[in-house]
Formats: sequence, C-alpha cells, structure tokens
Amino acid sequence: MHPIARPILTAAGLYLLTGLTPALASADDPMTEEAKGLIKEFAGQLQSELKSAMETGGPVEAISVCKDRAPAIAAELSESSGWEVGRTSLKTRNTTLNTPDAWETRVLESFETRLADGQPVDTLTQAEVVEDDGGRSFRFMKAIPTQELCLACHGETIGEPVLKALDEHYPNDRARGFKVGDIRGAFTLSKPLTD
Repeated sequence: MHPIARPILTAAGLYLLTGLTPALASADDPMTEEAKGLIKEFAGQLQSELKSAMETGGPVEAISVCKDRAPAIAAELSESSGWEVGRTSLKTRNTTLNTPDAWETRVLESFETRLADGQPVDTLTQAEVVEDDGGRSFRFMKAIPTQELCLACHGETIGEPVLKALDEHYPNDRARGFKVGDIRGAFTLSKPLTD
C-alpha cells in the first residue's frame, strides 16, 4: 500500500487534517468519493462474477467466487489504488480475512442501529480519520445489503449441497440466517494519511 494521501478540500476535510481524531468526513469529500468509486468497482466486478457462477454452476460454484475471487479482486484494487480494500461483517464467513477490527465493529454496530431507526441499508456509510499505533488513516465503510442472490448461501434456509460446501470451506462460518434487506456486512477501505 502506498502512503499517498490526497489533500482534503472541504471544510470538514480541513478539520480532518488538524490532527483531531476521530473526525467524521463530509459526504462530498474527495477521499470519500474515491473510496465510493473503489467500492463501486469492487461490488460490480464481484456481483458480475457471482451471477455468472450462479448461472453456470449454482450456489456451490458461487462459493468459490467468494472464497477465491473476492479476496483477489480486493488485493488487485488495493495494489492499483494505494488503499487497503476489503469486506467485513459482524457475522463473518472467512474469519481469517474478514474479521472486523475494533473500529469496523463499532461502525457495523452503528449501521445496525441506524437500520433499526429506519435509515435505508443502501445509504449506510461512515468516513472517519482514525489514529492508532500505525499512524493516521482515512477509513471508509459502506454497508452491503443482503439481496435475493445472497440467500442461497447466506439465508435462513440453505440447501444440503451448499451447506456441505460451506462447511468444507469455512469451518467457522457464522454468515447464515440473513433475510433480504439485512446488513450482510460492509466494504471497508483504509488509506494512510501523511502530514
């Protein structure tokens, strides 16, 4: 990951660069917009590959896309953009790659509260400058809504061949029992800030 940071030009962005943390970023902040663009690219490519796998081999085939291609897409975007790009959830399937850190857990919990308060799942985002032992970074998360396509592998009723494949690939899987409109997880992005 490259420690490149774009200047933040909005009033909220100037506040972010003062060193006060945590600070929320403006929705029209250039880094927020860049993060949203990366998520759009990630989600579009992943959804396209998942739909193709579902059409050719059904849900069992789609599991390999999530297992192999999703991390590869995230790695490719991370390498080309200078951001750390990934996905996480309160109910992870791949505990090795997708377990949330403390900040991500807090944001995911706030998403659940905001959803319960009536905010549409597709509008749930959080942008913040976070300081930790690694330095200051701009972090962004966007909720992933559970769609009909997701239910074959993440729903309340999962067919036997899919259950068998999930148990084989993900022995610690907790990503089951979702309904359409639930928060499946979130895209999570981070980019180091330089002073």
